[in-house]
Formats: sequence, structure tokens, C-alpha cells
Amino acid sequence: MGLPKPSPWANQSQDGLLDATDLPDGWHLPNRFPGERSDDASAQLDELLGYNDWVNTEDQSQGQKASDQNEAIDGRWRYLEHEATRTRVMIRLQRQPFAVPEEVRITGVIYLPWRPGDPITSQLLRELPTARIEAAINKRLFAMKRTETITGGKIVLPSGRKVSERDLLNPLGDPKKTPDFYELVALQHGHLSRKGDKNPSATMAEINGVALSTAQGWITKARDRGLLPPGRRGRAG
Repeated sequence: MGLPKPSPWANQSQDGLLDATDLPDGWHLPNRFPGERSDDASAQLDELLGYNDWVNTEDQSQGQKASDQNEAIDGRWRYLEHEATRTRVMIRLQRQPFAVPEEVRITGVIYLPWRPGDPITSQLLRELPTARIEAAINKRLFAMKRTETITGGKIVLPSGRKVSERDLLNPLGDPKKTPDFYELVALQHGHLSRKGDKNPSATMAEINGVALSTAQGWITKARDRGLLPPGRRGRAG
């Protein structure tokens, strides 16, 4: 028996950024992109809608990718349907890698009626629970608890331990003995990146008194746990 033929269309949940379980009752995530495309049209949509107008040269684009700011480029558009009204919606998901902890935010919305030409009412606009979708994505992708603001602006880790941002510049300790070690790895990496460090893994090796390969191994394990996003090709750290 031969191997099954691959689907002729791209699966919009394949990269794991948005999953059907992230949507509240009443919303549906089709596997297929609109038009049964064989590719992800996010880059084309961004270009059409002007998301990249301010990064209009290769130098500016590379500068954005190397900066310490949360990116506006490389968002991912995902297509949803509302089961009751059959309203079609596309949401733009954007990783915020320099937030502490990291998160995904919805940075664009496109509404389409099920039948072209039908009106979009204010009620339909209110029925998209963006905050709930964001919260579900972040809970699934990032195992650590979200930042809680308490006295002194500290961060609450899964074990209940509380750390401040300035603590993230201290050595993290032994991976086998330190509670929440890989959560701390992710926070230290994000803190350094947000402050403009172009090679946070090298700085982490220096802070922690370990070889660069050891720090890079910690970062890889944090990524594997969903605490950091996948590394971007061609970028250090």
C-alpha cells in the first residue's frame, strides 16, 4: 500500500500558533485557508493591508528583526467562522517575544459576512472574544503563569516563587536544583532581548558562568517547553 497523498491545501493550524481548542464555544477553526490555498497568505495580506509600509527597505526590515522591540512584521493571519451567524473572520496573531513573559497578541481583524454583500452589524463585531482567544493561546503555548503585578512589580512563577526583573540579571543556579529553572531561562532571555542585547545567549553564558553551548542548550530546552518562541534563522541568541 502506498503512502497517502499530501493534502493539496495548507493546514492553517499546522504550526500550532492557533488551535481549535483556543476558540470559545460558537467559533470554528477550519483546517483549510480560504480558497483552499496551498500556502499561508499572511505575508501577502500584510503587504496588501500596509502592515509593512514603515519597513519599506531591506535595511529597515533587517533592523526591525534585530531590534529589541516587539515585531510588527511576520504576523500570521488565521481564518475563523462563527457557527451561528456564519460570519467569517480573519485575525492576525503576532508573537511578542520581548514581553515578560512572552505572549501572543491579536494585532488585526478582518470581518466578512457569510454571503458577500450582507452587512456587518455592531453585534457581530462584539461577538469576537479577542481577549479570551489571546488568553487561551498564551496558556497553551507558554506553560508559565502570566505576569502578576504585586508589590514591587514582581513576577509569580509556577512554584509560587516571586522574582523581580532585576533578579533576572543574577545567575540562575543549577538546573537540577532550582525550581522553575527553565521559566527563569525564558525570562532572563526575554529580559536581555527587550533591553536590546543582540546576542542574549552569550550574555546569559557570561552571567551564569557557563559555556556558550550550555546556555544555548538551556534556551533550546526552554523553547521545547513552549516558554520561548522558535529561534529565527540567521539571528544570534
